[in-house]
Amino acid sequence: MKASAAPSFRVAALYRFARLDNFADLRAPLAAFCCGRGIKGTLLLAHEGINGTVAGSTEAIAALIDHLNGIPALAGIEVKYSAASEMPFHRMKVRLKKEIVTMGVEDIDPSRSVGTYVEARDWNALVSDPDTILIDTRNDYEVAIGTFQGAVDPATASFRAFPQWVRDHREALEGRKVAMFCTGGIRCEKATAYVKSLGIDEVFHLKGGILRYLEEIPAEESLWQGECFVFDERVSVKHGLEVGEAELCRACRRPLTDTDRSGPEYREGISCRHCVGERSDEDRARYAERHRQVQLAEARGAGKHIGS
Repeated sequence: MKASAAPSFRVAALYRFARLDNFADLRAPLAAFCCGRGIKGTLLLAHEGINGTVAGSTEAIAALIDHLNGIPALAGIEVKYSAASEMPFHRMKVRLKKEIVTMGVEDIDPSRSVGTYVEARDWNALVSDPDTILIDTRNDYEVAIGTFQGAVDPATASFRAFPQWVRDHREALEGRKVAMFCTGGIRCEKATAYVKSLGIDEVFHLKGGILRYLEEIPAEESLWQGECFVFDERVSVKHGLEVGEAELCRACRRPLTDTDRSGPEYREGISCRHCVGERSDEDRARYAERHRQVQLAEARGAGKHIGS
């Protein structure tokens, strides 16, 4: 079980779909701004906008959000906040991409056409309607540790596979209310834009994603089951955005539940049920040595090893 401590870092998951013709010019100044304030994490810049998750002091994160909102195209940036007792990232990275969330479909522009936003407080009523089909737009390893009650799992290994899944199931979607959700709102925003481009009109998505729902909806009223995977060293969060119990397999980087970690395939730092058949003996020997170095570093009080 993960140790609990008072939160000392603010985590901001942020995005904004907007036309950024000069996105490459923003990279160096943005990296300098973050590094100069001790902020760590990853920001992605592309012609279609910005996306990322970063962490730092409350003051540093507030300064960053003010800075981003001061860029005219990014004003009104979508942000979800949570807390962490330890810095959940090793370094700061600002990367240039073709897409800020990779779907691989040309001419999908959520800033021009997107589904109807649904606030967390109204989500339960929508998805409880028998005329609504509820779709989890996340990857299979994320869905495995938690999802909404009654949600359809497309079982996609990456978001690139989602458009094909939609095309294959188009008949089942037509004439229905289609509600979609993801971790922070960005993937389902692009997913709704794609579904609408196919001529399906009643398309909805959870504003602020699962993170906002878990923050705002009490556990006793919630339709969420399990934990929500997050892309940092916290691994998962649960209601109230408290750090969850899931841990990463350090071999394949997939999240593991308590049940996964009690299985015979699990060897800490070396293998789990997901990857035990995917790795060679040489790989496992390398992972075992890395795990040994991590344990030695922790025993010396050197803090978290960079490979852990």
